[in-house]
Amino acid sequence: MSPDSVAGRRLEKKLLRATGRAISEFGMIADGDRVMVCLSGGKDSYTLLDMLLMLQSRAPIRFSLTAVNLDQKQPGFPGHVLPDYLASRGVDYHILEQDTYSVVREKIPAGKTMCSLCSRLRRGVLYSFAVEQGYSKIALGHHLDDALETLFLNLFHGGHIKSMPPKLLSDDGRNLLIRPLYHCRERDIEKYAEMRAFPIIPCNLCGSQDGLRRARVKAMLGEWEREDPSRIASLATALSHVEPSQLADSRWHDFKGLDNLLVRERTRRRA
Repeated sequence: MSPDSVAGRRLEKKLLRATGRAISEFGMIADGDRVMVCLSGGKDSYTLLDMLLMLQSRAPIRFSLTAVNLDQKQPGFPGHVLPDYLASRGVDYHILEQDTYSVVREKIPAGKTMCSLCSRLRRGVLYSFAVEQGYSKIALGHHLDDALETLFLNLFHGGHIKSMPPKLLSDDGRNLLIRPLYHCRERDIEKYAEMRAFPIIPCNLCGSQDGLRRARVKAMLGEWEREDPSRIASLATALSHVEPSQLADSRWHDFKGLDNLLVRERTRRRA
């Protein structure tokens, strides 16, 4: 598929519309924002940067974009790829360097999933940099499929009904995180990345590990969608239509107070 073909332009427009919808719906970017775009070298973050650059040139507000990558010192990491690409695009960028790779290898036994610790260390470095440099938002490349997979991972393995919110205040309260691709499907991002021929950098630390829980959930959702194409759309709608009174969390609904509510309502009706 060529970027100049009818199908290519249609795909770009679809992703751009979905990104713009998420930014508007959740108030992700405001006039004067300095947005730090986390760029990993994967299809999602490349697409995120592309969408934000296009919206930046068209939006009625002004905001800046800076791409930031963390070189985790994995052996064989092609350190020239991202700087060369970003320089060719004229994008402001920073490459941070910290050997989190050795820490993960030291702490996690061979064959075990490394993603959790790796992500936590990476977030710590990136979030601290954002505070130091005064960025007002941190843009992450998570999409709708990521949000749905996380929902089921928490259901099956965490005992929580929670997912990835489109906009979030970090746990330490120092950063606002945004996910502009929240309404985008991974399959569209894959097609777009292939069409744009992004210089993808594979994750050799944990990306090749077999049997990851997320991979199994992804396969499950894929099977559901093949059985009924409307299921993913229904699940996506459910993420923004939560009814606490129909669940069982007393922190969000006053179940004990229903007795008094019933008495008040009956008294009102008799009056």
